Amino acid sequence: MTASSRPGAVRIGNCSGFYGDRFAAMHEMLTGGELDYLTGDYLAELTMLILGRDRMKDASRGYAKTFLRQLEECLGIARERGVRIVVNAGGLNPGGLADAIRALDDRLGTGATIAHVEGDDIAGRAAELGLSVDGRPPLTANAYLGGWGIAACLDAGADVVVTGRVTDASVVVGPAAHHHGWGPGDLDALAGAVAAGHVIECGTQATGGNYSFFREIPDMTHPGFPIAEVAADGSSVITKHAGTGGAVTVGTVTAQLLYEVTGARYAGPDVTMRLDTVELAQDGPDRVAISGVKGEAPPPTLKVGSNTLAGFRNQAEFVLTGLDIDEKAALVRRQVEGALTRRPEDLAWTLARTDHPDADSEEAASAVLRCVVRDPDADVVGRAFSSVPVELALASYPGFALTAPPASASPYGVFVAGHVDRTDVPHVAVLPDGTRVDIVPAGETRELADVPDPALPQRYSPGPTRRLPLGTIAGARSGDKGGSANVGVWVRSDDAYAWLVHDLTVDRVRELLPEAAALPVRRHVLPHLRAVNFVIDGILGRGVAEQVRFDPQAKGLGEWLRSRVVEIPVALVSDTKEERA
Repeated sequence: MTASSRPGAVRIGNCSGFYGDRFAAMHEMLTGGELDYLTGDYLAELTMLILGRDRMKDASRGYAKTFLRQLEECLGIARERGVRIVVNAGGLNPGGLADAIRALDDRLGTGATIAHVEGDDIAGRAAELGLSVDGRPPLTANAYLGGWGIAACLDAGADVVVTGRVTDASVVVGPAAHHHGWGPGDLDALAGAVAAGHVIECGTQATGGNYSFFREIPDMTHPGFPIAEVAADGSSVITKHAGTGGAVTVGTVTAQLLYEVTGARYAGPDVTMRLDTVELAQDGPDRVAISGVKGEAPPPTLKVGSNTLAGFRNQAEFVLTGLDIDEKAALVRRQVEGALTRRPEDLAWTLARTDHPDADSEEAASAVLRCVVRDPDADVVGRAFSSVPVELALASYPGFALTAPPASASPYGVFVAGHVDRTDVPHVAVLPDGTRVDIVPAGETRELADVPDPALPQRYSPGPTRRLPLGTIAGARSGDKGGSANVGVWVRSDDAYAWLVHDLTVDRVRELLPEAAALPVRRHVLPHLRAVNFVIDGILGRGVAEQVRFDPQAKGLGEWLRSRVVEIPVALVSDTKEERA
């Protein structure tokens, strides 16, 4: 099936998965093929904290400046090609970004009309709404709005719509709803658009980026960005511009569907998408069809993400080489802690045993001991700490080395997720002519609850097994959800799923990932995707900005799980080899 054989489908591309993504992507997407809309996701939990610090320095800031620079090169192209742009780059100041775009447009003379969506920033009402971070008022507090404000701006003829904090999928839901004339009651169609938006929101993760089976993806040097062709019933095809790198396969789409989700209900402000109803099928080269998606009424509350500056941090990394690694680590730890004149509020040590016996290079013979310090007082983790590791250079373990001298103290933040009643949050579309339109909250709502696991298939256990890495037959995608992490694991055949769903239990995950052994772990079964999704609460402390873990966003957690050795039926390994051939 080609794009032309899907009459009425709206073609929505993505050019950004985060603040700092490929700068040239907007130009590539506008010039690489046909589009109706171009979207971009510039916001994340950590980004909101960064923008909050920007706004502290200058009240006129608080938005993603990169987008404005991209638009300087691309606004004229978008206008010539009739492509309308919808992004959440407004961050904490969507009105300010809209004004900056108007000034840019006046200079370029493209005649574009600009609109924005606001109301998500509720930091000024934190006390009223019971929002706090560790008992303190938050630096930023933003409710996750939906797509109806975007749709209203597009209904009014806007060529560019910028928002603050909307859900990542909303920049797709808004254009799809506008194009097809959906209303709040079109729950299945809206859920289908959420599924499509969730797939393309992270850019090239849908076309082979961060993909477990990356060796199967051709030309990953410069993967193309994804496109969703969304039909009137909400079904879609995920694709990319012809001739671009990477690939769109059932596997790459499955991986992204499992990214940063919890259970079978994927809640949003406009609709709750039933992830357990999503069906995927290869629809030709670099084309994956998404169908069967069911929607339910959204919950009565909106998610709120709150950030605050929690203090300051610093770290030192010691290189330990050769013999007696544990004893060397113990010595320098005693020395550092004994020399501190002011003990930080939080002092944490981790030893990464990256050393190998009888190594053929010095680096391969070395381990890294990391000391991380945090305190509300910058001096305690700055001057009072930084000199201590350096002064040990000639007085500690043999082969003493630091990866670099400790730097100055740097601020860190804490993220807290909460919820407020949707009627307490204004949702305002500011149209191109300045008219302000209040978006009415959804009338029908439904309390969110876990979906009971479906009946499991009969356990697959024929023949002998071999001890092999789980990743021999299983892919994984992991990410952060505040202080929690999710790990979605999927396989590519019914037999492999019948093995996976019985063998990869919560207890097994705790065993394979010792860092999760004492933490709450929940499992959700997704048979249509041949997947199980695990949510590990608290493994990331209080969010990415706190950086309590080596991998603070849990991006590699799934790959660690894939590397763990388990007993796998030999027949499944043979099937995998045939599938890849």
